[in-house]
Amino acid sequence: MTASTSQQNAAFGLWPSPISAAVVAAGATPLSQPQADGGDAYWLAGRASEGGRTTLLRQRGADLVELTPAPFNVRSRVHEYGGGAYLVAAGTVYFSHFADNCIYEIAPGAAPRALTRAGSARYADFAHDAARNRLVVVREDHAGASGASDNQPVNTLCAIDADGSETVLAQGSDFYAAPRLSPDGQSLAWLSWDHPRMPWQGTELWLAQVNPDGSLGRPTLVAGGPEEAICQPEWSPAGVLHFVSDRSGWWNLYRLAEGEVQPLCERAAEFGSPHWTFAVSMYGFAGDGEIICTYIENGVSRLAQLSPDTGKLAPITNPYEEIRELRVGGGVALILGGSPHIPLELARFELASATPHVLARSISALPADGYLSVPESVTYASGANGQRSAHAFYYPPCNADVKPDPSARPPLMVISHGGPTGMATNTLKLATQYWTSHGFAVLDVNYGGSSGFGRAYRDALKGQWGVVDVDDCVAGARYVATRGLADPERLVIRGGSAGGLTTLCALTFHDVFKAGASYYGVSDLKGLDDDSHKFESHYNEYLIAPKAQSESLYLLRSPINHADKLTRPMIFFQGLDDKVVPPQQSEVMVTALRASGVPVAYMTLEGEGHGFRKADSIVRTLEAELYFYLRIFGLTTQGQPAVVAIENLPDAA
Repeated sequence: MTASTSQQNAAFGLWPSPISAAVVAAGATPLSQPQADGGDAYWLAGRASEGGRTTLLRQRGADLVELTPAPFNVRSRVHEYGGGAYLVAAGTVYFSHFADNCIYEIAPGAAPRALTRAGSARYADFAHDAARNRLVVVREDHAGASGASDNQPVNTLCAIDADGSETVLAQGSDFYAAPRLSPDGQSLAWLSWDHPRMPWQGTELWLAQVNPDGSLGRPTLVAGGPEEAICQPEWSPAGVLHFVSDRSGWWNLYRLAEGEVQPLCERAAEFGSPHWTFAVSMYGFAGDGEIICTYIENGVSRLAQLSPDTGKLAPITNPYEEIRELRVGGGVALILGGSPHIPLELARFELASATPHVLARSISALPADGYLSVPESVTYASGANGQRSAHAFYYPPCNADVKPDPSARPPLMVISHGGPTGMATNTLKLATQYWTSHGFAVLDVNYGGSSGFGRAYRDALKGQWGVVDVDDCVAGARYVATRGLADPERLVIRGGSAGGLTTLCALTFHDVFKAGASYYGVSDLKGLDDDSHKFESHYNEYLIAPKAQSESLYLLRSPINHADKLTRPMIFFQGLDDKVVPPQQSEVMVTALRASGVPVAYMTLEGEGHGFRKADSIVRTLEAELYFYLRIFGLTTQGQPAVVAIENLPDAA
């Protein structure tokens, strides 16, 4: 796209933009889970035009091959969030097919064949046991599971032989992750944790010998516990176990040497990330045992080489400010990264020269720079008497075709990310640029509780969900308005999932925002407990309070119990197949607003779960949300067609 040479006058919010909802839906290909095998690179790519199907691609030399054509869908539903859905070992691929939850094998030159049988089990996070010709996996068995707290799926570590037979290796904990075999195949390390903890609160790293018959010897606890979160155990080429721990208050690298845990690089930086999905990698080993790693400082990713023996951390020049995943193997590093100028892309770095080569881009054709807003990283005071600091990325409106009215101020959209133990990044996203190119300012908030800023910042949300996150979004909006960068009468807030609760609480308990959008958001904390899947079934004990003390706080913080205080217009979007935040969480709020006469719109989407994958869904929701705000602010142009019904709004379609 190229910018026009003449500018026109247009009100903020009504700017004509080449970044349409269709461009957002069609222009971004989800990329994830890179792996290196020999000289080959593998990764997953989303297919929004194929109903959100995920496929596995392989780059070998100049040849790019799709290994899992339709109808195969490479996804796992373990913990509902999945991840770790495939593994490549010596040219053979193993993957989980979303439709039947079976593991399939693709031998070199062969078609996929089912390794396991369809049934009640789901699989993720594979390790290849070459000596025994088997996989070691995390298995989640839903046989007889009803969702009740005393009848949940059973998670184990399981071995799957070449004939598909399954043998449980470790059991008894509520959750397992990251089975990792030593290079000689004689030792297995893994993570486990139990209710009510989430994995970023406390996990345990275990180590056991593998017996000649393939069973495990008595496991030894290496590190971790209720207040120490371990992630990404890995073996060096020399057979030394490494891992990431937050025992210092930051997720730093450690190793087990001569029976002792040794820190490798003590730094106020995050070398790990919350375990929402399986098999996320932020470090790996070069052939000489040097560590290639990425870490986060002040919300921005860095790339470096770490010497385990000296602790020296040497920066590696690269163009990225977010490095989502890093895989090392065969003398190369595969980096999934982005920056304010670069949408998410997969690059291959030759370690010998640190020369990058882009393998895949999430967006193949970018709009011209004149339509792209570059964010500013901001820190501002929040909480009672401004005693805390909060972090965010501020995006100004940007459109080369429009001459802004110098006497006017733009509407501001505050985004509250999901999780809530998640993180906003500054990677170029068309979904954000859609708003800024239409004349909105955007504030993407890393409220207290977000990852990327150390354990203390993450634990700021402990017992304070619906308070700290809301305060930080409210303070951020006021901060931007006070700087003269937004119209205080046109502040809106949007969020998905946990961010939906933040959005609803901000609109219910504060009077700063004038409207909001909830994407599959939480409105009833008790209902969330009742409906939650196993992985998150005790999450509220960390975010709110232990169950014995939670009832009064649930009543106090759940927007559904205070619908009479919610007088701001809202639009709700809900996937009807959502198992994480079921549709009734949205429906109860819509019903309450409808009855109280507050302008409300509700859009449901068939075949969508927790997060929208289909191109049509992305287009419909973005266009409806923009239309909703324009109607609420009286900015619609004459003759503009209605794209969503707004109840309780005079003259609404």
